[in-house]
Amino acid sequence: KKGIKIAKVELKVGWGTFAPVREEDIEDHEIHEEEISLSQTSAGIINETIKNRGDVWAFGTTVTRLLESCATEDGFVNAYDGKTNLFVYPGYEWRIVNHLVTNFHMPDSSLILLVSSFAGKELIKKAYDEALKNEYMFLSYGDSMLII
Repeated sequence: KKGIKIAKVELKVGWGTFAPVREEDIEDHEIHEEEISLSQTSAGIINETIKNRGDVWAFGTTVTRLLESCATEDGFVNAYDGKTNLFVYPGYEWRIVNHLVTNFHMPDSSLILLVSSFAGKELIKKAYDEALKNEYMFLSYGDSMLII
């Protein structure tokens, strides 16, 4: 009724998701691979949303990596079944995702770099300060934030 369309994806989250980034230069970090699958049907739903100037919401950083991994140069997505090793960090040029729902991540993880790239380092720092001050729960089963 509200015009919201749901595109289902398949993800196999790798343990490397939780590995810390230890390199001084983040570009030297070897990001983990994750298995992803975006069907032709789901790609069509997403592309129709983009074509109609709708917003694409990602629920989770792995979904975000999937969508950005399937992005084309012209700002749409292609169906895909395989692996991604896309490493998103500040300076990344976003093509697909407009809004992100995610939890609070470890400070030295690739995931904190992804959300910092999306929202900006200062806004993420403010959000984390607020979360710590109010004793929010962190990690996979903790509290979430909506970045719009």
